[in-house]
Amino acid sequence: MISKLRLLVILSVLFILPAIRATTLAQLSLEQLTAAADGVARVRCAGTESRWENGSIWTVTTFDIVDPMKGDLPAQVTVRLPGGKVGPFTTTVDGTPKFRSGEEAIVFLERMRAGGYSVAGWVEGTFRIALDAKTNREIVSQDSSRFAVFDGATRTFRTEGIRKMPIELFRARVTAAITRAQEKSR
Repeated sequence: MISKLRLLVILSVLFILPAIRATTLAQLSLEQLTAAADGVARVRCAGTESRWENGSIWTVTTFDIVDPMKGDLPAQVTVRLPGGKVGPFTTTVDGTPKFRSGEEAIVFLERMRAGGYSVAGWVEGTFRIALDAKTNREIVSQDSSRFAVFDGATRTFRTEGIRKMPIELFRARVTAAITRAQEKSR
């Protein structure tokens, strides 16, 4: 009886392990994000929709481009990310950004083979725009500044990233990173 139970447990683990997926994000610098992105833009979320695709739930978000910073972007882009809620079913994928209608952010976009875009580095490539209550000026905070990411150099997890940076300074840093990337590609 005990050996049958032990065999059942071992078989269960062997069948379950391939289905388990973990999300590990590596810390990316602004230069790495800029180089990896096909486009960078300030966007406004026009809407989101979650749906079933090939047995998985995906969320498709439509953004209006408010201010393009890099790339030849259309006036509106569609971003596809794993996870979402369809009816009573919810799939959560750690590290994927979630957007609400009307919300503004700066996103680093990468083209998908099947069309549309994804966010480069997921939470690493998502910068929320808010109004600083003290200065009444716009600031940006990187989604990953609240999310533990893996630092390959130290081989540890830590929460770091851009927090409450004035949008003018952030835009200047992105512009400088774009210029450096273009110089390297020459």
